[in-house]
Amino acid sequence: MELCRATTFSWTHTVSTSLYIPQPSSMCETKRFKVWCGSDQPQKMTVSVTGATGFVGRRLVQRLHADNHCIHVLTRSRSKAELIFPVKDFPGIVIAEEPGWKDCIQGSNGVVNLAGMPISTRWSSEIKKEIKQSRIRVTSKVVDLINDAPDAVRPTVLVSATAVGYYGSSETKVFDEKSPSGNDYLSEVCREWESTALRVNKDVRLALIRIGVVLGKDGGALAKMIPLFMLFAGGPLGSGKQWFSWIHLDDIVNLIYEALSNPSYKGVINGTAPNPVRLAEMCEHLGKAMGRPSWLPVPDIALKAVLGEGACVVLEGQRVLPARAKELGFPFKYPYVKDALKAILS
Repeated sequence: MELCRATTFSWTHTVSTSLYIPQPSSMCETKRFKVWCGSDQPQKMTVSVTGATGFVGRRLVQRLHADNHCIHVLTRSRSKAELIFPVKDFPGIVIAEEPGWKDCIQGSNGVVNLAGMPISTRWSSEIKKEIKQSRIRVTSKVVDLINDAPDAVRPTVLVSATAVGYYGSSETKVFDEKSPSGNDYLSEVCREWESTALRVNKDVRLALIRIGVVLGKDGGALAKMIPLFMLFAGGPLGSGKQWFSWIHLDDIVNLIYEALSNPSYKGVINGTAPNPVRLAEMCEHLGKAMGRPSWLPVPDIALKAVLGEGACVVLEGQRVLPARAKELGFPFKYPYVKDALKAILS
């Protein structure tokens, strides 16, 4: 999988920074010392990541590894993580199941929390319960471990995922970071998810990334949409009038990466491209990128047959703008869905 181009940090003065270097042991025991970094040298970080085996998490780990940062993969399944991050390809990576999370977090400069059961699946009462609990439980554990860490070894930044589902759905409203929350199930999930992250120690910089629909190869929304798209000859999903707030995988990884290193990135930041589109337009561009016609709509009933209640993620939508990211000057690599899909499917 193609890695994102590495970015560097702009430093105006030579500074002293604390680094955490893991000692060779089965746990994540660390030693802390001072290193002087010159203005032409990027700062190396030690980063603990939950949800590292997921669609976004995998690419983030690849990006961090490519830039020679130290990575702690916090997982519930060591065997799964070892298959995804084999030692021959990721030398030095630390994989820890839950009993080892404490030592890993205490040995990190920053923590990225991406864990959560995928929502693009058939919903039942049990699945809906697990969707919420999978996010709340891991976020609560991470926050508690950060808060319980001694001041000298506490991470300085927590980047915690949330979702644009926070805003609810609308065909007419425009949402940015200042918009209120909606009143549906996903809004409730996001509110509780975020409120859990907000319990983190006040000295820890917190960035809450409300992520839109992530577009990339080999996973995410496109993996669910393309088979339906192929089956029904490439038309819009549902009415096609619903807004589609998307972001390319490379851009969301770059945004998380920047939030780890840049002290200006704090509070709520929408992780969406600056140009959301109606779903009909998105499907038209998808058809062209796939070399297929776009004429027969995928009916609501087909989506509901595949996704059940989870089809609301596609059938309903919201127009979300990344106002904060634009204020911060974040450079979107793919601001337009046409270019994003062309890059993904070429």
